[in-house]
Amino acid sequence: MPDCYRIVVCSDSHGDFFGLQRIFDAQPRADLYIHLGDGERELEDIRACYPDRRVLFVAGNCDLGSSAPRYDTCGLGGKRIFYTHGHLFGVKGGIGGAVAAAKREGAQILLFGHTHQPFCSNDGELLILNPGSLSGGSAGYRCGIIDIRDGQISAWNGEVSYGR
Repeated sequence: MPDCYRIVVCSDSHGDFFGLQRIFDAQPRADLYIHLGDGERELEDIRACYPDRRVLFVAGNCDLGSSAPRYDTCGLGGKRIFYTHGHLFGVKGGIGGAVAAAKREGAQILLFGHTHQPFCSNDGELLILNPGSLSGGSAGYRCGIIDIRDGQISAWNGEVSYGR
């Protein structure tokens, strides 16, 4: 049986509890959910609704008074993940600072938000993913999906339909 793990990545939900809930409902068997900031209030409610799910998060520039870290690392499927909202690394002006921080931490995956623009790149050494703003999709709620299967990483940005 192959090792297979799924990570769901969200960012910049800005008070949209129901959008975040749609993402969690659409991906019920993910191994890990990571929220990249600007949504701590609704994420607290989501964590109460889904207490059995592994949820990690960092504070964004709009999460005022948060005690959450501004960046952090974790591991899954033998891969190290560096995740941040991105404002401390100036990602709106370029991702070099965030890439350097991820490499210093020995990460194979870099996750960031803040720009509200989805982005996904993999140079074989570092997978970089920004899921975009949760509510920024044209037909649904945005999230990023990362699969780690037998040590190989694949990722994409997707949408969950607005439909009821």
